Amino acid sequence: MALISTRALTKRYPGGVTALDGLTVEIGEGVIGLVGANGAGKSTLIKILLGLMESTEGEATVLDLETATDGARIRELVGYMPEHDCLPPDVSATEFVSHMARVSGLPAGAARERTADVLRHVGLYEERYRPIGGYSTGMEQRVKLAQSLVHDPRLLFLDEPTNGLDPAGRDEMLGLIERIGRDFGITVVVASHLLGEIERVADWLVAIDAGRLL
Repeated sequence: MALISTRALTKRYPGGVTALDGLTVEIGEGVIGLVGANGAGKSTLIKILLGLMESTEGEATVLDLETATDGARIRELVGYMPEHDCLPPDVSATEFVSHMARVSGLPAGAARERTADVLRHVGLYEERYRPIGGYSTGMEQRVKLAQSLVHDPRLLFLDEPTNGLDPAGRDEMLGLIERIGRDFGITVVVASHLLGEIERVADWLVAIDAGRLL
């Protein structure tokens, strides 16, 4: 069954830049590598699939929901780890991830329990009360991963999750992604420009170039 489907999906930005060019693809379960060079259209595709950005032409569905009209419902059911730095430096990982759990609709008690579980899973349990501003880049990436997982999503979008990490940190992040797919049964779409890394953990690869499917 296709969890994600796009049909002739096109996104043009002002100034004549085409980020997606008639992209038609179906994505099923597993760990999926969404690969392509920087600027290939990966982040644009993810934002459209989350209902955060409108396409210029075409259509897309996620979990049988239309991205153009059901974005809020899609975001309830999926997790998203953005590429850019988005963490408040003056709060702890526990405070931030618990807040994100509450935003996703979990009651306070369940949010605390799930936060402890996911921070343990990503290896931050012992550091969970430290302000995020004192974290290394690798720890910050783990916080971003934890907040994407805390509400027990059916599907994860991870945008360049190994960015800024040293080789050991990259290996650890890839191991976490592999375990999420294997142990939790969550479908993970991992956007990356590093084919060699992603093919180590991916069941399937979707390669795009200049907004077109390769």
